[in-house]
Amino acid sequence: MDTKKIRQKVLDLAIHGKLVKQDPNDEPASVLLDRIRAEKARLVKEGKIKKSDLIEKPISEDEIPFEVPEGWEWCRIGDLFLHSSGKQQSSNIESKGTPQKFITTSNLYWGRFVLDKVKVMNFTEEEIKTCSATKGDLLVCEGGAGYGRSAIWDKDFDICLQNHVHRLRPCIKGTCEYVYYFIYKLKESNQLGIVGTAMPGLSANRLKSLILPLPPLAEQHRIVKAVDELFEQIDIIERSEKELEEAANKTRDKLLNLAIQGHLVPQDPNEEPASVLLERIRAEKARLVKEGKLKKKDLEEKPISPDEIPFDIPEGWEWCRLESITYLVGNKDNQILSKDILKEGLFRVVSQGQQLYDGYSNEETKVINDLPLVMFGDHTRNVKYVDFPFIIGADGTKFLKAIVFIPKYLYYWVQYVSIKIRDRGYARHFALLKSIPVPLPPLPEQRRIVEKIEEILSAVEKLHS
Repeated sequence: MDTKKIRQKVLDLAIHGKLVKQDPNDEPASVLLDRIRAEKARLVKEGKIKKSDLIEKPISEDEIPFEVPEGWEWCRIGDLFLHSSGKQQSSNIESKGTPQKFITTSNLYWGRFVLDKVKVMNFTEEEIKTCSATKGDLLVCEGGAGYGRSAIWDKDFDICLQNHVHRLRPCIKGTCEYVYYFIYKLKESNQLGIVGTAMPGLSANRLKSLILPLPPLAEQHRIVKAVDELFEQIDIIERSEKELEEAANKTRDKLLNLAIQGHLVPQDPNEEPASVLLERIRAEKARLVKEGKLKKKDLEEKPISPDEIPFDIPEGWEWCRLESITYLVGNKDNQILSKDILKEGLFRVVSQGQQLYDGYSNEETKVINDLPLVMFGDHTRNVKYVDFPFIIGADGTKFLKAIVFIPKYLYYWVQYVSIKIRDRGYARHFALLKSIPVPLPPLPEQRRIVEKIEEILSAVEKLHS
């Protein structure tokens, strides 16, 4: 379930006035705006804010994206709040003021604050007044990847702010929650930052100039309550999906453990043992060397020491190295360079960007021939099994051809081993990955293992769908 789209739909209905019913008895938003103007005028008279804070930038008809219900008004965020930013971060211990804790964008997340690592900097008395948040203020990130991230300061103590945090102080209590969801809606739909800039962000002018559809205050409260309730249900769905995914992953890990260690399907003593299969693989490699498709060095086999063997395998199985039972296709190792292929104008190349976790995009690629194989990316977690005609890979993408072998068994082996080896450097170094010992079952048992894995995974997928 795409819960992100569901959240977007909820917020879309909310800001269009379609999430809750309008009540004609509600004080209209125009009156709310007049009350805010009156409050700002009072603060100007008392010398607490400047006259410039009273200026409202007109909204043209071209700026209004849709019609709003009766009783609503279009306004700018700057019309609703008193804006200020924090103090520029400095390491100068001799700066004026007294040490104060302050928060940065790294402490501010959607709807919450993380205060386990709060920094300290000197602030003067005036800076404490202008560069701090009090309970009920809406704080918004200005820059970085998290620009727009917002939360309402809900602590019973004030906190100083770094200059990359905007403070929106409401003139009338109860307006922050609706505006928080409005900003969230814009950010999630990529409408918040300035388009066309190398480093998107949310400047003070951009934030204050954002126009929003303003409902009556009472309706804002109903909208926020409805959104909160719906988001809570979506949270439950997401937690359930995460739990199901974790359970599925545990099932898959257990399944692969049983399969690769020879405990998933019964052995058949009448089957040709893996030792004979290895001889057939060696003979096939010798033929490929004779035909010039492999090099003599590809026949070399590095002995496997007892220390390298992680577990006991069934009778009829053999330990061998990955490089002993496979060879690379479309790679410099066998002198097939992608640039040479491109010169012929016959084939396109699969790039790293086309790789997906459970397959890959084959747009703008052409078939070469009909050899099933296993494909590796820069990381072993990007392993794919190609069960249709293969594609030549660009540098960084490895296509591994299994010799007299079931490629799908190899695919599941790599999935099994990737988790265990990721912290040992193999994930980034294919040369090391090739040297890892592989438990090799007889060929018929490989087929049974693959069939059983896919049968169980299919059942698990149906349970979780």
